[in-house]
Amino acid sequence: MSQTPRLRLALRTPLGIAAAAASTIIVLTAIFGPMLLGDTADRIDTDAIGRHSGTEHLFGTDALGRDIAARVVVATRLTLELTLFATLIAVVGGLILGVLPAVLGRRAGRLITATVNLLVAFPGLLFVLFLAVIFGVGTFSAAFAIGLGAAPSTARLVQNLTASIAGTDYVAAARILGVNRFRIIVRHILPNIAEPVALFVSTTAAGILVAFSGLSFLGLGVQPPDYDWGRLLNEQLDRVMVDPMSAVGPGAAIVLTGITFGLIGEVVAKANAGRTAPQPEIATAETSAMTPAEESASGLLHIDHLQVRFPGHTAVHDVCLTVDEGEAVGIVGESGSGKSLTALAAAGLVPHPGRVSSRTMRFGDRDLNKQAPKGTSMAMVFQDPMASLNPALTVGRQLAEVAEVHHNAGRAAAVSRAVSRLGAVGIINPELRVRKRPHEFSGGMRQRVMIAMGLMGEPRLIIADEPTTALDVTVQAQVLALLRDVRTESGAALLLISHDIAVVSQVCDRVVVMYAGRIVEELPVGDLADGVAHPYSAALIGAVPSMTTDRDTPLATIPGRPPEPGEQSVGCPFAPRCARATDRCRTEEPVLEQIRPGRRVACWDPITTATHELEEAR
Repeated sequence: MSQTPRLRLALRTPLGIAAAAASTIIVLTAIFGPMLLGDTADRIDTDAIGRHSGTEHLFGTDALGRDIAARVVVATRLTLELTLFATLIAVVGGLILGVLPAVLGRRAGRLITATVNLLVAFPGLLFVLFLAVIFGVGTFSAAFAIGLGAAPSTARLVQNLTASIAGTDYVAAARILGVNRFRIIVRHILPNIAEPVALFVSTTAAGILVAFSGLSFLGLGVQPPDYDWGRLLNEQLDRVMVDPMSAVGPGAAIVLTGITFGLIGEVVAKANAGRTAPQPEIATAETSAMTPAEESASGLLHIDHLQVRFPGHTAVHDVCLTVDEGEAVGIVGESGSGKSLTALAAAGLVPHPGRVSSRTMRFGDRDLNKQAPKGTSMAMVFQDPMASLNPALTVGRQLAEVAEVHHNAGRAAAVSRAVSRLGAVGIINPELRVRKRPHEFSGGMRQRVMIAMGLMGEPRLIIADEPTTALDVTVQAQVLALLRDVRTESGAALLLISHDIAVVSQVCDRVVVMYAGRIVEELPVGDLADGVAHPYSAALIGAVPSMTTDRDTPLATIPGRPPEPGEQSVGCPFAPRCARATDRCRTEEPVLEQIRPGRRVACWDPITTATHELEEAR
């Protein structure tokens, strides 16, 4: 969903409505307040000096008989102008200090970073007072001091965000191509950090408002005859014990406006919920031409030469995968094998600063290198449903949101569909359970809710990432049976990710085994009974005990450990743990070769059952 529709949806919530209403009131007051009440606020009335609050004067009058309420309204314009001016200084200064280390030399960059760290460590209020003394007493001097005082914290955020962008391949490529530093900042860095900086600024503005009002209260800010809310609060300090209402007006204006800035930040954050910031870049690999067979490759999901890179290492290496319409494919492997990242890349959910590249990545007729999966045609079931469900909302509300957003359904129709989907996944009394919150469901029930959420649309592909890991054996069997039923009834294809090859074999038609970010074997589930070819696949099967396993026999384990992220290796990544490894395995990495249609293996010395077939294929 684009930014504009998300913002519209956020503004329709109670929080959004409150933020919009408060902002409108403040802006209108700042524009029209001085026009309508300027004369009243400046009119001196010696007969009304020091009057208490009442029907004639809401907050009473000051020492010259001027109406305090009118002065609070008129002061809105100057207060907002100074607050926004100081915020602009903080943003500009923070952006300059934040991006310079990424484009300057190493020594200059370190000097700027160290300076920012020192300023952030210095108490903020003391720093602002120090600057205020240097620039002198006055309205814009105080605003300038507060803006500079807020710049270091903004710079720290920008530096952290910029560091992750500056290390990417596309920035390095721009430097190699001779792109000047200013263009790198404007084209490659600033657009990728705009959203989190905007969120930070919206909340920083509230702190700037309070800080500026504090300086005016101390007499270091706005000077007579001008006045802002802090100045008005100072003028009524002597009367606060006699007539507290005289100080309520300016004090309430400061508090409520600060809360409004916070509400604006919350609405912006809500509008960006579910969107990674910045989005991982998807680039199309152009290093080699596609073969005619690859160009005509069929399948609902077709991935060719997928790579997922993070700063310092590559997590997924040249993965080629196809899932046909209605087919169930399982991806198995130990933690860190790259199976989840492969699925996340297909769904466009690789977290920043991950960078996805592929020769081909197609879902249906949609090129995923150029466009994200459309609507609800691809559903995702995550490993931890409790972390995927909002604990503050009812289950029905969360399911209904899918139909409201993607199908423009009314609330009643969306809730009705949510009840139907909950019933379809075997939840008893869905009309009652739809009003419950996630903590009122068991682990297995929450996983059923996640599957129901995927079925709120009409998915052509369901990606289930370790959906049974946290469940006991009985509930695990129920969820697996449910996935089989859902696939049969809906006709959707299934991509099931698991570390347990036995689990995958119960549901899937085909198994893809991954190790160290690579596919090492692919075979139909029916061939598991005849024996796998890769030693790692055999080790995974051997590590799963069965009902006939001798209880006195120690559980089988795979010796050693998987390679760490970024760990450089020569030859086959599994060689250090493989009993069949030869000198060739330790020096030359095997390629994934087809033994026969539907079966591939990457091994120089496969297990005997497949050796003859592999030699014939070669």
